[in-house]
Amino acid sequence: MVESNYDILKIQSGASKKDIRKAYRSLVLKIHSDRGGDDEKFKKIKRAYEDLQNGKTYPDSADERKEKAKFYSGDSDADQRRKNLLLSQDISREMKTAQEWAGALNRASAIGQRLFGSKELGQMEFERKITKTLTIKGKFWAGNFTYDNPVIMWGSVTSPYISPYEKHKTRIRITNGDFRMIDSIRNKYDIDGGAKITVDNGDMEVGSVRGKRQRVEDPQGRVGMTTVREHFSELSAPNGKIVTGDVRDTVKLDADTIITLNLVDNIKVTGKNILVYGTKVTYDVEFFLKKGGKIRFYDQGSGFDISDDAIINLENGKKIKIRDLKRDKMISLGGKDITYDYIDDRENIKKSAKNNSGNKFGFGKMFHK
Repeated sequence: MVESNYDILKIQSGASKKDIRKAYRSLVLKIHSDRGGDDEKFKKIKRAYEDLQNGKTYPDSADERKEKAKFYSGDSDADQRRKNLLLSQDISREMKTAQEWAGALNRASAIGQRLFGSKELGQMEFERKITKTLTIKGKFWAGNFTYDNPVIMWGSVTSPYISPYEKHKTRIRITNGDFRMIDSIRNKYDIDGGAKITVDNGDMEVGSVRGKRQRVEDPQGRVGMTTVREHFSELSAPNGKIVTGDVRDTVKLDADTIITLNLVDNIKVTGKNILVYGTKVTYDVEFFLKKGGKIRFYDQGSGFDISDDAIINLENGKKIKIRDLKRDKMISLGGKDITYDYIDDRENIKKSAKNNSGNKFGFGKMFHK
């Protein structure tokens, strides 16, 4: 028996538009909150809702959807690339419209709700609340979007890293307020593909973050040679705090305070207060500590998986490897605060400590003669 759109939304046949909308919103919220943002289920529910809005009881078959799509990819890499580029163009235009719509509501101090995005990949629900906060439900695929107040998101963020056009890549900017992914680690909401999110005056709370390293043909045309192109996912909150899950494979973090878990493969972390709660830091991780700041590794064990070769850089050009801090017993068993001043004046501090130790020993010998 063919499943109807009413069945998909779990409502009775002939339900009112109000009941259809209520059922749709309830299911979308349930999927994003409890199922980790399942894109396929979201798209199925979204298509059922759109069909019922247009008076259509049964969903299209797979073949019908292909025929109605603006383009259809074949099996080759070139076909897939072409499709992704076309999709990113469409979604980028949608995000420009979404930005204009949200900005107009801001200026009018009004509330509103609207769907934006792609039918092929799934649309997002944007809603401006009376509190000025913008909520976004669904996956952010591409395009530039700026908003002047807080944003709360139920969904992941990615970017079309293969696109040669900056305007098609994901660039989210919050000029005044926080950016938060709700229960991001439990729901498996993440950021990947070279997406960039900036919060000018506020904090950022997200899930796991991943960039992309792409192997491409040699730019000089040498046969049989390839090179790696890096697409950094970048999070920036210069006047606030960034809280993340695991950070992997080509990522940049920059904030006043950074609280993170594991840092794995080609990660650059810049901050005044850097707190690492994970147990793993790989050799190609670089920290850039701001003047007056501190860094701490909270690993309760031996610190074995915090690589000796990871580097901490200071603003004045000095740098130190983690192995030296392990020798100083600053890492393991919960760690200690490693301050900018300690790294900057480490040699003098160690000499002073050694001299003081020697003086104490000398006095001890005198009193025991």
